[in-house]
Amino acid sequence: MTRNRILLALTALLLATLACSIFVGGPEYPEGAIPVSAEAVESLKSQIEAAMLAGAQTGTITLLITQEQITSYIAFKMAAQQNPAFHDPQVYLWDGQMQIYGKVERGYLNANVLVRLNVGVDEAGQPKIEIASADFGPFPAPDGLTHSMTAVMTEAFTGSLGPIATGFRLESIDIANGLMTITGRVK
Repeated sequence: MTRNRILLALTALLLATLACSIFVGGPEYPEGAIPVSAEAVESLKSQIEAAMLAGAQTGTITLLITQEQITSYIAFKMAAQQNPAFHDPQVYLWDGQMQIYGKVERGYLNANVLVRLNVGVDEAGQPKIEIASADFGPFPAPDGLTHSMTAVMTEAFTGSLGPIATGFRLESIDIANGLMTITGRVK
């Protein structure tokens, strides 16, 4: 009888372990989660429209994007992907960089990740996005990480600025204190 109980307890423990994922570390998220909402994405779209209207009058476009807006935008874009590089993104706009935290899963193991991006403007007035560093905790960085992250971020810029991209030339992208300031001119 005691042997059956021990065997049953070990079986239950094994099944519980298999049903759960094991957290294996990685960079800690900063305190204070950034909320993700459809309203933040809509407010970003409204800001872009307002900036375009103002730009039609002045020739200059200035757009301020918050951490909540870019986090929400990227979260919705990644959720729509078949196999995103990671999930639960939190995007912080600090010290001239876009710092993207997320979670990655490999089988029963999961870890936090951090990708730091330098965001600027190239000679052609297009967004220039480069990975400054990538920390995938104990996992190796996925194949094609640079291409994948650059594609997601470029699509975020061109997708959010899509209606104006053909008549708009970026001049600068500045990141500090939780805000990304994008300035440009109407062509």
